[in-house]
Amino acid sequence: MSAAVGGTLLMVGLAGQADSAPSAVAASARCPWVGTGAPVADRVSQLLGAMSQDQKLSMVAGTGSNTYAGVVRAIPELCVPELDLEDGPSGVGQQLTGVTQLPSAISAAATWDTAAAKEYGAVVGAEQAGKGSEVDLGPTVNLVRDPRFGRAFETMGEDPHLAGAMGTSVIQGVQGQGVMAQLKHLAVYNQETYRNSPSDAVSIDERTLQELYLPAFETAVRKGAPSSVMCSYSTVNGDYACQNKNLLSTVLRDQFDFTGFVTADWGATHAAAGSANAGMDMEMGSRNYFGDQLETALADGSVKQSTLNTMVGRILTEMFTFGLFDKAPSGSTGTHVSTADHVATGTEVAQKGTVLLKNSGALPLSATKGSSVAVLGSWQNSGGGSASVHADSVVSPQQGIAARAGSGVNVQYAQGSTAKSTLAGIPAGALKPASGSGNGLTGQFYNNTDLSGSPVLTKNTTGLDYNWNGSSPGQGVNSSNWSAKWTGTLKAPATGVYTFATTSDDGSRLILNGKKLVDQWGDQAEQTRSASVSLTAGQSVPIEVDYYNKSQDSRLSLSWTPADYTDSAITEAVSLARKSSVTVVFAKTDTSEGSDLKDIELPGDQNQLIAQVAAANPHTVVVLNTGSAVTMPWLDKVSAVLEGWYSGQSEGTAIASLLFGDVNPSGKLPVSFPKSLNDVPANTAAQWPGQKDQVHYSEGLAMGYRWYESKGVEPLFPFGYGLSYTTFGYGGLGISGPDAHGDSTVKATITNTGSRAGAEVAQLYVTSPAAGEPGKQLKGFQRVDLKPGESKQVAFPVSMRDLSHWDTQAHAWAADKGNYGISVGGSSAGSKLDGTLKVASTSTGNSVTVSNPAGMSSLAGNSATLAMHASDSASGHKLTYSASALPAGLSIDSGTGVISGKATSAGTNTVTVTATDGTGAKGSTTFVWSVVKPGRSGPVTSGLSSSLCLDDRAADTADSNPVQTYACNGSQAQQWTVGSDDTLRVLGKCLDVKAAGTADKTPVGIYGCNGSGAQVWKPQSNGALLNQGSGKCLDIPAASTEGGAQVQIYACNGTNAQKWNLP
Repeated sequence: MSAAVGGTLLMVGLAGQADSAPSAVAASARCPWVGTGAPVADRVSQLLGAMSQDQKLSMVAGTGSNTYAGVVRAIPELCVPELDLEDGPSGVGQQLTGVTQLPSAISAAATWDTAAAKEYGAVVGAEQAGKGSEVDLGPTVNLVRDPRFGRAFETMGEDPHLAGAMGTSVIQGVQGQGVMAQLKHLAVYNQETYRNSPSDAVSIDERTLQELYLPAFETAVRKGAPSSVMCSYSTVNGDYACQNKNLLSTVLRDQFDFTGFVTADWGATHAAAGSANAGMDMEMGSRNYFGDQLETALADGSVKQSTLNTMVGRILTEMFTFGLFDKAPSGSTGTHVSTADHVATGTEVAQKGTVLLKNSGALPLSATKGSSVAVLGSWQNSGGGSASVHADSVVSPQQGIAARAGSGVNVQYAQGSTAKSTLAGIPAGALKPASGSGNGLTGQFYNNTDLSGSPVLTKNTTGLDYNWNGSSPGQGVNSSNWSAKWTGTLKAPATGVYTFATTSDDGSRLILNGKKLVDQWGDQAEQTRSASVSLTAGQSVPIEVDYYNKSQDSRLSLSWTPADYTDSAITEAVSLARKSSVTVVFAKTDTSEGSDLKDIELPGDQNQLIAQVAAANPHTVVVLNTGSAVTMPWLDKVSAVLEGWYSGQSEGTAIASLLFGDVNPSGKLPVSFPKSLNDVPANTAAQWPGQKDQVHYSEGLAMGYRWYESKGVEPLFPFGYGLSYTTFGYGGLGISGPDAHGDSTVKATITNTGSRAGAEVAQLYVTSPAAGEPGKQLKGFQRVDLKPGESKQVAFPVSMRDLSHWDTQAHAWAADKGNYGISVGGSSAGSKLDGTLKVASTSTGNSVTVSNPAGMSSLAGNSATLAMHASDSASGHKLTYSASALPAGLSIDSGTGVISGKATSAGTNTVTVTATDGTGAKGSTTFVWSVVKPGRSGPVTSGLSSSLCLDDRAADTADSNPVQTYACNGSQAQQWTVGSDDTLRVLGKCLDVKAAGTADKTPVGIYGCNGSGAQVWKPQSNGALLNQGSGKCLDIPAASTEGGAQVQIYACNGTNAQKWNLP
């Protein structure tokens, strides 16, 4: 064995001499890759060559600790420092103290302010560094496909353009502090239900994947350059994301040009060879797969040694790039890292991200002496799970409002609601059956699952709360594949807002007064859905409950929270509201990683609290602390509504400044707010949470605001919506382009037409001219601060890519000719300016470039391989390759650009390689391919000792792999062929002077044969090998006879260290 063993012997006696974070000066002597100005690639290659297989394996897996989410242990003997990974997207996690609890990421997204997002990221990065973490696990750019998503609060919203832009800024902020950002979770990770199980199997078409669920990652990768990407728990079209070669290699690396490393989400690894070969580099949470199993895969050849080297090399590259080998260790988990500036940044993000949804003149409040404010309800500062951040101190809404109002205003608090469930069975007396007498409902049962035909059983029941447990519900009814409906009337005992819920396994529907209130008609495990509606006391309305059971478990219940529901807490709150000048009610949802919401209602009796308080005091303001959209059955009864999301530790300060008008609200919704759960795009059980081990993304491109527009469904509040205490006017629309590069520009002038200073977010939406395309799509936004009466012009760049759709035939981006609709306004549904962008040709801007290999050389009769590389400015196009004048016996793969084969005879050919993209655009390059006659083959021994051979370290064929001297052992890494052109070849590569250097001590390695002088070694009469390119001789440093010394070039001196015996 030549390579790994040689590297191990080289380091004998060094164990324990390096700390986990080495001093560059102390370590440089024994670890030459430390404290040097050499290129990162050289340092990585040098370190890789010194690593044993066990050391490499230790780099590709990590486990958690009490202080960090993940730890890759140090290798002290090689001066490799420990790598610590820490949650999360909204600040330092793991419940560490002394940190700043920032607003949730959805709040940052609602600012629509990339500069604020960068500052947000800078706080995260600075505090991670202070805590000793090298990798921040964030940002999250998964889209909010459905408002029930438990991790919606961690995301940047429902649109790929917004998520990509904001995520990029966060990455830049984090990495600007010297901490690596880990972009997550690739890809199609949009629900917690069934996560990391066979039932979480996403079925999604190629176009929807490319146009909706991948672009935010592409933007963040290309513009943010994150060190790493986390692959998700999802199974995407049959393959786990963390062993999905299409996602990790074809898309992430080939299409997006990502060069960093890929980490599996904790527990998301399911195979060693599958993940390694797909492109995953690091297992996290355990070493179950990238430990013994990966070692076995390397031994049996199912994973190549070169693959392991690539995995470790990617990780080391980022560690070197971020200076982990060259800077003294700093930070510890016990350090207090929060600062006044960090808290101020959190406050500003909360202010800018809070969205004013309604204002009937109630806001801003005035701190009039003698007035009173009732603060009611429950609030929430942070979501749960890995994104949860501890707060040492919190300014509550009550504290913030009281401090801002001053001593002349009486501010009092009553909780009113605990936000816990208050659902109960509907009393039989409120129900009258459709037939017969008494109370309850009339049930009709069918021996099918669609209520068709005639019922096989009809009977009345006083209520609906059944668990049939897979048995027959009555005489003559099947135990599976049956359905039923219960009908009658419901009389409301009081006027107000009622919340109804059905819990079922499988499908159920609730239809009240002719309106489908709850719809979960589909095969499913037990689920609860609820909805709220206003009813009038004494009025009887028709009610129908439908149910079916496919097989196995069978369960159905109907429950409600009536309008007259009350307890002492609500009574106390209503009493306080009635005697106060203004009432501010806080309402919340509790969302967390690990579970999704069952519905989009405010939980517990919060709707009842708001409705009763609004009835008692018309000056009622509602502040929502939610992770995504909720319904608002009381909306027309209150004076104002603010969506504050999870605002972090400064919520009280931030919300008070907005309520009293010290700060003008400017947030815009990053998600659509539906009127009811029935209106969401994923409104069937097959779509959410999935059926029969499949989650069907059958809504396709009609997700988020695209759904509401294309289906003509009016949302409660549209994407991009948000009010201000001032008003804005739009004018001066200008559209130019496309130019020769395919670029266009849209300009507009925004004017503050009100009496207060404020900020508007102007949004650009583009509509395709082709039939069947989705409606308008966000392609630009710009936040503008304006004084009263001030005007500013905004300019939106529009590229050909912005106008393109994913062509599933060409597997590439393509634009249509025609007139593109241009809309500029303050929301997806609030267009103020409309125009047309005319595109006469789609071939502009699609420049193809083919990299020149600077020559190639191979041996006649020997296998040769050359991978050609090309790029396309219209990213995503699949390229087709062709070649002319190849040496006989060689051919090019049209799909990959790899030239391979065995040249049949010696000679010189001028080869032209052409790459063509899906639009017909082409690029070419020309180079010389020399085929030489092979000479003798065998070991090359040193003049110092006949038992010391020239050796390709680790038998690695990667370019720039070091060549060393090592004890002769007959391995392939020591079998050199002398070419008729005076090249020395091993394992298909040539002996080469690094970067064609000419200085003494320039290292020598292997490289793809290219006919350059750096690869020509002229035998001299004294046994020396003279390099033609440098004029220097091949030399063993310090005339070492120890195995593992990397050879170099040095001024020819006739010593035995420069004498070689060729085959």
